[in-house]
Amino acid sequence: MSQNIYDNPQFFAGYATLPRSIYGLAGAPEWERMQQLLPSLSAKNVLDLGCGYGWFCRWAGVQQAKSVTGLDLSSKMLARAIELTQDDNIVYQQADLETLSLAKQQFDLVYSSLTLHYIVNISSLISTVFQSLKPGGQFVFSAEHPIFTAAIHQGWCVDNEGYKSWPVNQYQIEGDRRTDWFAEGVIKQHRKLSSWINMLVKTGFEIIEIDEWGPTAAQIAENPLLEEEQERPMLFLLSVRKPL
Repeated sequence: MSQNIYDNPQFFAGYATLPRSIYGLAGAPEWERMQQLLPSLSAKNVLDLGCGYGWFCRWAGVQQAKSVTGLDLSSKMLARAIELTQDDNIVYQQADLETLSLAKQQFDLVYSSLTLHYIVNISSLISTVFQSLKPGGQFVFSAEHPIFTAAIHQGWCVDNEGYKSWPVNQYQIEGDRRTDWFAEGVIKQHRKLSSWINMLVKTGFEIIEIDEWGPTAAQIAENPLLEEEQERPMLFLLSVRKPL
């Protein structure tokens, strides 16, 4: 089973303080760019892997998706999602993405935000997603960037002149990375960017677009704290398609 860190009370309480938890999609600085990778959702069947509070599920409902299914391992996340949702076309289910099974050719879009870097058995999940998509369906997701995840000890380095840099070491060594983020011993998976892309291509996906996300000048002007995100990509966005 996946590490269910989001049901850790300390972690859940800390996560609740993030802007993306308080303000939803508007609190996620990459959301504006993410929308540009998404197809029209009108009359589409949509699946959200790691749905959390259900922000994207509700947005998909507003976009008049035919059906929306949100999956998450965390019972605390799902309880919050259900509490916030008033839409009969949205269904939430508890599921472990490490062992997920889905019906074939069921969805027009599979979406995931900052979840897949927790998954150990990622190649199996990607195959499951591929089979679950209708021909022409899209898989759009974000994950922590390998430059961000690579270092054994993550954190900014500041030189004598005050310039920040992000350490990159053991990049070629994939696998577990342990961090203390809201709780001790949070386990994430480090993978090279080439590994992500090659897994998708070998599964049969066509690459549409990849974005090593960084804030715009307008976003930095509005929120100066984002300026440090120009120093390294914290996450990447990827859109792929199942061939017709």
